[in-house]
Parts: sequence; C-alpha cells; structure tokens
Amino acid sequence: MGENKNQGHLSHQVFDLSGDAAPPAGSKCFDDDGRLKRTGSVWTASAHIITAVIGSGVLSLAWATAQLGWIAGPTVLFLFSFVTYYTSTLLAACYRTGDPLTGKRNYTYMDAVRSNLGGVKVKVCGLIQYLNLFGVAIGYTIASSISMMAIKRSNCFHASGGKNPCKMSSTPYMIMFGVTEILFSQIPDFDQIWWLSIVAAIMSFTYSSIGLALGIGKVVETGKFRGSLTGISIGTVTETQKIWRSFQALGDIAFAYSFSLILIEIQDTVRSPPSESKTMKKASLISVSVTTMFYMLCGCFGYAAFGDLAPGNLLTGFGFYNPYWLLDIANVAIVIHLVGAYQVFCQPLFAFVEKNAAEWFPESDFITKEIKIPIPGFKPFPLNLFRLVWRTIFVVITTVISMLMPFFNDVVGILGAFGFWPLTVYFPVEMYIAQKKIPKWSTRWLCLQILSVSCLGISIAAAAGSFAGVVLDLKSYKPFKTSY
Repeated sequence: MGENKNQGHLSHQVFDLSGDAAPPAGSKCFDDDGRLKRTGSVWTASAHIITAVIGSGVLSLAWATAQLGWIAGPTVLFLFSFVTYYTSTLLAACYRTGDPLTGKRNYTYMDAVRSNLGGVKVKVCGLIQYLNLFGVAIGYTIASSISMMAIKRSNCFHASGGKNPCKMSSTPYMIMFGVTEILFSQIPDFDQIWWLSIVAAIMSFTYSSIGLALGIGKVVETGKFRGSLTGISIGTVTETQKIWRSFQALGDIAFAYSFSLILIEIQDTVRSPPSESKTMKKASLISVSVTTMFYMLCGCFGYAAFGDLAPGNLLTGFGFYNPYWLLDIANVAIVIHLVGAYQVFCQPLFAFVEKNAAEWFPESDFITKEIKIPIPGFKPFPLNLFRLVWRTIFVVITTVISMLMPFFNDVVGILGAFGFWPLTVYFPVEMYIAQKKIPKWSTRWLCLQILSVSCLGISIAAAAGSFAGVVLDLKSYKPFKTSY
C-alpha cells in the first residue's frame, strides 16, 4: 500500500469529484478531451505501480508465510497476485466509457463507478475509500512508533550486551509522530510537493531491501531453511489460534497487494494511442510480476530464517539484533517513509471534507477565509482556521485510537480485509460486466461472480482472524501503560 513517485498528485485526484475542467482542444499540447497531453508509457506506469504497492505491508509477509507454511504461503501469495492482476485488467478496461479508444475518459476510480454503475454504489465506493484512508492513518501511526521504539531498543540492547530487556512504552513515540503530522497537515497543498513521494519511494525500497538481505544473511549463517510444510505448529499455538492466525495472514497479504485506488489515476497519465487499457494491462503484468517476486523473496527468506518464530514485523520483531546500525537505518527509513505516506494518503480525505464544508457554509469566514502569515525569505503561509482545527482533530483521533490498540499485524490484516474485496474485486467485476453488457447467467458472468464471491469469503475470513487477534491482544494489554 503505498508510495508512488507521483502519488502525491495522483492520490489527490483519486477523490476529486469535480467535473471535467478542460481547456479547448485542437492543439498538439492537448488530448482528445482538451486536457494537457499525457506522456506516460508502459514503463512509467509500471514504475508508478511498483513504488505504490511495495510499502510497509511487505514487513508482515514473513509472519504471514509462517502461519500458512511452505505450501500454502507461496501459493496464497501467487493467487493474490493473479487475482490482483486479473481484476486490474478489468478495471483498466473501464477507464473509457464506450469505445476503448475514443470513449469518454474517467479520470478517477469514482468517476468510473459513476459512469458504469451509478446510483448508491458511487456513495458506497466513496465511503469505503475514505474509511480505508482513515484506517491507513492509524496503521501508519502504529508502524512508525514501533520502528522508533526498535531504534531505541536496538541501541539499548547493543549497549548492554543483551543483558537489558530494554522495555518501553509506545505512547510517547505515537505522540511524537502525531505532533509531526499535525504540523505537516497544515500545508494546504501537500500533494504538490513532488519530492515527498520520491523520498517515500526510496525509503520503501531501502527498508524492504534491508529486510530481504538480513533474511538471506540469516539463512546463510545458520546453513538451513527453517519452517514446515503446514506452517506454525500446534503446541507453539493452540488449534484455535492456528485457524485465526491463518485467516489474519490472508488479510496481511491482501494489504500488501492493494493498489486499485490509484490504478485509474496512473492510467490517466498514459498517452494514447495505443489504447490506455492495452498499455495498462502490460504495465500491470510487469509490475505485479516484479512485486510478487520481491514479496516471495521477503516472505520466504524471512520464514526460512526464523521458522515458527518469524516476527510480525520483520525489522522490529527482533529476530535480528545485528548489525544494529543497519537495523537503525532500516527503521529510520520506515519512519521517514511513513511521515510522508500519512500525508499523501490523508490529503484526499482532508480535501473532501474542506470542499464540502465550503459548499455547505460559503459565507463562513471561519471555513473559507485564509490568513496570510508572513515568513521571512519565503512566500506568505496561507493559514485557514477551519483547516487548522479539523486536521488537528483528525490527527489527534487517529493517534489516540493507535494508542488504544497498537497491534501492527492485526490492524494491517483488518485494512487488507476491508479494502481488498470491494475495491480490488467487486467494483472492477461489476463495472466490467456493465460495460461489456455480459448477459446474466452466461458462463462468463457466472465465472466472474464466482471469483467475486470467493474473494468475499477470503475477505470475511481475514477480517474475522484480524478482529480475533485484536480481541486476544486486548486481553493482555493495558492502554498507555504496557511496555514492550
């Protein structure tokens, strides 16, 4: 989930429900709809997807593989990659309404839903998207605090020679992250700061590569592959825990593969001809293949290194203690990445609320007036009181919820389960059926519905496993007090 070199720009567009604001066509500088001519290709689209998909979800794949074992783990990873690729081709076909070369372009995911399905489904789609973004903000707060604690613990552990258990609370670190996000969230057009997404993408590859390298190093050091064909053994966990954890692993894997929210936006950067859908199908195949190979390596080498003891977060679960400085670099990369990613994902939600508030109360100075704050050497900073209050409240709420349930794997599993079926499978399938006018009860219609229902079942199982994990963790957790 995640971070894309142009994602700051793309994410803002995903939820912009405004109509077409096109300049007149008829120039080499403009496209068929009068908008500026696009220059994207198969390779730029592939790069966007790869950097968007490889995010913090990769850190839980070793744990997910450990729950499922050497047979089911890689098989489930492959099946998720296949379903993601297939449904992305269906979604790509819905970029234009009507003719694939000359039909009306849909610039956002919700535009595509509006054009092909309409009615209440547009609102349902928007609700799921915004709830998912709210959940991502919570997940990122938890993940960043865990990484900050890991830096402190690895240095403490190194200084004491392993004698000090180095226990600490996550609460101060979540507050630090929250304060940072309150400051960053006041920048009104954060999506235009292109360097942020570039930094986030570099950080993403940095910590993912370190995790992979440490896993390979551990296997080489011990000279053996740990793990079993069926995953974590009964005895290490109870039979009930085995079932719930296996379900939760499905959610973790689903979270790692989600990129449907930005697929239409990426497609909107691709030049035509050839048709955008053809280009996007090739880009999806390339990017999903590369991502799957990377995920297989991270998940499998992490499991091979630790077996049943594979940590929930590969870089903070302290399967690795040395080299401590390399772990510190990886965790610093995670924190920097998540500071930016939090804003990239929340800006569309901020913009949605502020746009509606301005429409509902156009005469209110509190909502619409901007105060220019002079900054020596820079342009005046536009301060809006409503933006200041509402965004601060939003960050405070996500931070407090994170403090109440700081369970990385459980939250990742819930987010994966909640977003995977509706956004990656259901809407693409339904839009494709509507656009291609596939007859009800025909063989193709039945196959698509079977795929959708099967993925719904997986999402429900993943959600159940993740919620069960939260309930289990809450039994032994005391908010604001427990040390790790």
